[in-house]
Amino acid sequence: MKICGFTFVRNAVKYDYPVVESISSILPIVDEFIVSIGNCDDGTLDLIQSIGSPKIKIVHSVWDDSLKEGGRVLAIETDKALAQVHSGYDWAFYLQADEVVHEKDLPAITAAATKYAGNKKVDGLLFKYIHFYGTYDYVGDSRRWYSHEIRLIRNNNNIISYQDAQGFRTKQGKKLKVKEIDAHIYHYGWVRHPNKQYEKIVDFSGLWNGEGYAPPPHKEENQFDFLKDADSLIRFKGSHPVVMQKRIEEKNWDAKFDTNKKNFSIKDGILYRIEKLSGKRLFAYKNYKII
Repeated sequence: MKICGFTFVRNAVKYDYPVVESISSILPIVDEFIVSIGNCDDGTLDLIQSIGSPKIKIVHSVWDDSLKEGGRVLAIETDKALAQVHSGYDWAFYLQADEVVHEKDLPAITAAATKYAGNKKVDGLLFKYIHFYGTYDYVGDSRRWYSHEIRLIRNNNNIISYQDAQGFRTKQGKKLKVKEIDAHIYHYGWVRHPNKQYEKIVDFSGLWNGEGYAPPPHKEENQFDFLKDADSLIRFKGSHPVVMQKRIEEKNWDAKFDTNKKNFSIKDGILYRIEKLSGKRLFAYKNYKII
């Protein structure tokens, strides 16, 4: 059983992506890792090369900046990176540049990949998600955050990135048939210095909202104005991946939130309480079929 990791990244230094931590987190269980680097105006190439692993293969890409809605360019760049995965691999392990795997989950991932490698009915493996918000101490726990997503896909040349690259489908547009595994993706996309986060939002806003969209102004030096709109946060009580420890120790901003405060509509508030009591998320959108 062989696994090839793949990702794409652009301006990782400028936007302070934890891409080194992301790649490093699964290097122990992959045979190769493809990194597609977009046209950058910072030191992203040097950053990736600094990892110093012979498993890493760097390819280069030019993003189509005319694609300004729905995050479509992100799916295209994902597919470009996936296309670099050699046919000899059983699985392709996709991580976005702000996603990290905990070392405690590596054995479970390897075991599941081995178990289902010969079962062609299984298109992919479904991971649980932890979405950090504002700092490394808080997690978004509402329905606005997807609770699961596919990250390990069968390398069969019939799977492509879907919509804004959150998940995958077949080339025929069908949902993938997946097995859920007891492993997590730690998503740090909303954790960086407030000024860096705002800069990223400004530059990326057009990828989802179209040309001319402007996000709310950033009013305070060390405060996310938009974080005040969080509907529900809880304290993170677990441990972060080891590869994230240095980054966490070097954190140079602070934000505190009232976890008792909830900002829900009546409908979302009821569904939130049902989920907390039952452990089930009713009526949730699922871009996959669990088998």
